[in-house]
Amino acid sequence: MRIKGLFYILVILLLALGSILLYLSSQMNALFFYIGEGLVLFILLYLTFFYRKIVKPLNTIGSGMELLREQDFSSRLSPVGQYEADRVVNIFNRMMEQLKNERLRLREQNNFLDLLIKASPMGVIITSLDEDLAELNPMALKMLGVRLEDVQGKKMKEIDSPLAVELSSLPKGETVTVRLNDSNIYRCTHSSFIDRGFQHPFYLVETLTDEVMKAEKKAYEKVIRMIAHEVNNTTAGITSTLDTVEQALSSEEGMDDICDVMRVCTDRCFSMSRFITRFADVVKIPEPTLSSVNLNDLVFTCKRFMEGMCNDRHITLRMEIDESLKDVMLDAALFEQVLVNIIKNAAESIEADGEIIVRTISPATVEVIDNGQGISKETEAKLFSPFFSTKPNGQGIGLIFIREVLMRHGCTFSLRTYADGLTRFRIIFP
Repeated sequence: MRIKGLFYILVILLLALGSILLYLSSQMNALFFYIGEGLVLFILLYLTFFYRKIVKPLNTIGSGMELLREQDFSSRLSPVGQYEADRVVNIFNRMMEQLKNERLRLREQNNFLDLLIKASPMGVIITSLDEDLAELNPMALKMLGVRLEDVQGKKMKEIDSPLAVELSSLPKGETVTVRLNDSNIYRCTHSSFIDRGFQHPFYLVETLTDEVMKAEKKAYEKVIRMIAHEVNNTTAGITSTLDTVEQALSSEEGMDDICDVMRVCTDRCFSMSRFITRFADVVKIPEPTLSSVNLNDLVFTCKRFMEGMCNDRHITLRMEIDESLKDVMLDAALFEQVLVNIIKNAAESIEADGEIIVRTISPATVEVIDNGQGISKETEAKLFSPFFSTKPNGQGIGLIFIREVLMRHGCTFSLRTYADGLTRFRIIFP
C-alpha cells in the first residue's frame, strides 16, 4: 500500500479518536469540552503539516518513479515547498533532462546510422545470435539478387545465391576477395559488433568490379595495342619481302616448290595478322546504339542462324518464348553477336547429341540453357577473366566481348551450372 493510503488511514483513525474524546468531554464539564476541541484542532493542524512536509513530497517522488518506469523523460516534477524534498525534485528534474537529451541524441544517431546503411554503396548484412539473417540494406539485397521477405529469418547457407555461398563459408574476423560467375568481384568481411552485451555478427560486402575491370582493361588494352603494332609491322615487312622474292623466283626454272613455300609463309603471315586483329577488336567495341527491339524476334533470328552448326553436331536447338515479353532498349547488332557467342559456347560444351534451350522471360530476361559438361566451381570464378579459356585452342576473348557488351547495356548476368546439371547463361535487362 502506498504511503498516501496509509496517511489517509491515519487521518481517519486520529479523527475518530478525536471525535470520541470530544464526545466524552461533552459529557463532563465545559473545561474538558474545550480541551477536547483544542486537541482535535491540534490533530488537524498536525496532519496538515505532516501531509505537506512528508506525504506530499514522497508522493511527488513516487510519481517521478512512475515516469522513469514508463520512460517518460519529457515530464518534470513540481517543487513542493519543502527544502529537502525540493532538492530531490531538482536533482530528479536535471536527471530527466539529461536522460531526454541522451535518448534524443541516440535516436538521432541511430536514425543517421540507418540512413547511412540504407544509402551505403556497400552491402550490409546483420545476423541474429543464431546466425539468422535479421537486416539487409538495399545494396546487399541487390548483390544477393533476393527480396527481403524471401530471406529474412533464414541462414546464409540456405540462400540460393553464389555470393551467399561464399559468405556462408567465410570465417568470422576474416576478409576475402571473391570473383563470382557473373564477373562481379567483391571484398567480403565477416565481423561483429556488441549490442546490449552480446556480439552480433554482420557481413560487409564491397564491390570491386568496376575498379578491377578498369585496371584489367587498361592493362590488356596496352598489351594488345603493343602486340598488334609490333606483329602487324613485322608481318607487313615479311609479306612484302616474300612477295618480292616470289616474283623474282617465279621466272626461274625449278623454283616452283620454293614459291609454294613462299606463298604458304605469306598466308601464315596474313593469318597471324588476322589473329592479332581479333584481339585488338576487343578493345574497340563501339558504344551501343539503343533502339526498341522485340527480344523474341531477335532470339528467333539468332536461332535460325545457329541451327546449321547445331544440326551438324546433332544438337537440338529450341526456343521457349514468353509472349508477354515487352520490347527492350538495346543495340540489336551487338546483342545478336552476344547471343551467337553464347549459343556457340553452349554447343561446344555439349560437343554432340545434346540440347540447347533459348528462353525468354517477362519482363526482360533471356536464358540460354544447355546440358553440356557443366562448369566446375574453380572455373566459375575465372570465366570472365581476360584471355581465360577452357578450350584447348581458345583465345579467351569471347566471354570478355560478352561481358563488355552486356555491361554497356546495364545488364546483370550470370553463368553457372545448377544442381540439376544444366548450365544457364542468364541475362536480365534493366
